[in-house]
Amino acid sequence: MGNCFVSLSKVRRVSNVLLASALVGLLWGCASRPTNVLLPVADTSPSSSKVEMLVATTRSRSSNPAQMYTGERGLAPSFAEITVSIPPASVRKVGEVAWPKKLPSNPATDFAVVRAEEITPETAKEWLSASVTKSPDHSVLVFIHGFNNRFEDSVYRFAQIAKDTGTQSVPILVTWPSRGSALAYGYDRESTNYTRNALELLFQYLARDPEIKEVSILAHSMGNWLALEGLRQMAIRNGGLPAKFKNVMLAAPDVDVDVFRTQIADMGKQHPQFTLFVSQDDRALKVSRRVWGNIPRLGSIDPEQAPYKEELESNNITVIDMTKVKSGDRLHHGKFASSPQIVQLIGTRIAGGQTLTDNRIGLGDTIIHATTGAAAAAGSAAGLVIAAPVAAVDQNSRENLGSHIGALTGSETGQKSSAGVKNCALPAPSAKKCKT
Repeated sequence: MGNCFVSLSKVRRVSNVLLASALVGLLWGCASRPTNVLLPVADTSPSSSKVEMLVATTRSRSSNPAQMYTGERGLAPSFAEITVSIPPASVRKVGEVAWPKKLPSNPATDFAVVRAEEITPETAKEWLSASVTKSPDHSVLVFIHGFNNRFEDSVYRFAQIAKDTGTQSVPILVTWPSRGSALAYGYDRESTNYTRNALELLFQYLARDPEIKEVSILAHSMGNWLALEGLRQMAIRNGGLPAKFKNVMLAAPDVDVDVFRTQIADMGKQHPQFTLFVSQDDRALKVSRRVWGNIPRLGSIDPEQAPYKEELESNNITVIDMTKVKSGDRLHHGKFASSPQIVQLIGTRIAGGQTLTDNRIGLGDTIIHATTGAAAAAGSAAGLVIAAPVAAVDQNSRENLGSHIGALTGSETGQKSSAGVKNCALPAPSAKKCKT
């Protein structure tokens, strides 16, 4: 019993240290890029491009219109229509998101939302039908983001992908409940499992819609697990995958290689053309490997070594090995964007060629990555103690740390979903009766 009291005492002391550090951080007030950037502004820049996208999400709705959706889990899928204005090439490099330095966003120099509206499932169907009709090849591009992405991160990054690749496919963003923190690895992983049924329903709808002639999928990091699970479930339910699902691009997949074997096998002989982007010096996947029992992650294998080479060839999987490609990404987790040749190659497969996350990893999060690993430290007092002093001088660490202090002390950190929401999904027969 004495040990229990000692442990509780230690936890209290840790909590006090963390809370004190967080308060110091709030007073410090160092600058970073603005958050809550999704409040629509006037479209004042005729030279800017516009990307209109359909958003399907299992996130919980936010009471803040500039945030739209939180990192918490909604009771049912939601849909939104968002238009992002992208400044001209003279003020932005290809592959970069021009985040505003201050709010409101200036469409002449910044990425800016000029339309953002939550819509019903029925309206989502109508939007998709009208957009596909205008597409030259009646195709859609589904993007599934990775670990550590807030809603606004996924929206702006996908807008950049759609613009820079020049794709004429209809953009569909699938965004799942990620808390946007390197400390929330376990929560994010479970959120992908929470979302896979909703993703399969979306896939089923796209497969049945006769107006849609081709479906391409681009997933990054942990989003690959969600994409593969959605395809696997669909194949099992339907006895295979539809021919219109042409390309699936797996960028730095944080997926167990043994599990990937079973996922591909479950999809059957007829499956999409998979393109796998790997890098053996991916530091994020090295951390993930240690966390998941030292099993190699798909995105960091050596494709020339047995048994991977034979298995990839037998499944007709194209591999892009970027181990020797230089990168400015300190974790080497999205470095395929650094090579112009790779960018062009991805563009031909109707997807992006850049780091696919604006995850706002703070300095404190980076320290945890370098010491215990994000997943191992998630939610632990030890990991938070490491990050707490840094939160005083680094805004991203401070924001991420605040929610984890709440989780450790048992206080509420996320918004609860409204009760009484019907379980509506895009292809649901009863969608007309659904209210969001």
